[in-house]
Amino acid sequence: MELAEPFSMSLPATRCRERGRSMAARSSTTTTATERELTITRVFAAPRALVFKAWTEPERVKQWWGPRGFTTLSCEMDLRPGGAWRTHSRSPEGKEYAEHGIFREIVPPERIVFTQAWEDTDGKPKHETLVTVTFTAQNGKTVLTFHQGVFESVSSRDSHEEGWSSAFELLVEYLAKN
Repeated sequence: MELAEPFSMSLPATRCRERGRSMAARSSTTTTATERELTITRVFAAPRALVFKAWTEPERVKQWWGPRGFTTLSCEMDLRPGGAWRTHSRSPEGKEYAEHGIFREIVPPERIVFTQAWEDTDGKPKHETLVTVTFTAQNGKTVLTFHQGVFESVSSRDSHEEGWSSAFELLVEYLAKN
């Protein structure tokens, strides 16, 4: 974090307290866009074409999408720039969730770019993020780089990191069987 003025041990105590309050106020209410973005890089022991299919074919997506314990009830995709996608899932507790987005870019088997927004109970979209997934072939394996942002908050980013990390574990298991 860059300070507004250089740190000095010789500042009077009251000025330090004042400066500390103003800095605390700034840091508690402001986060940078970078802090509200998520990047995960994972190596999958599967060919790039298969990993790409796991992201772009609805029946495959249903096998791994979402955190462990969730069931993807439906997955619809119009796999083209401007095409829509939507999933409907159920948590282990029985709560249902829906999310959707629009494909912005599809470069088989290298890259997918799409928007993502959860839906409220009336089916209306909540905050939208942009997701970019790149697939790089490396010695018969696939290096997947996942980027999502900009989230509304750091806690939302952290929650998505937990969910995606769990989903990627399920993707590892799915790819091992296929």
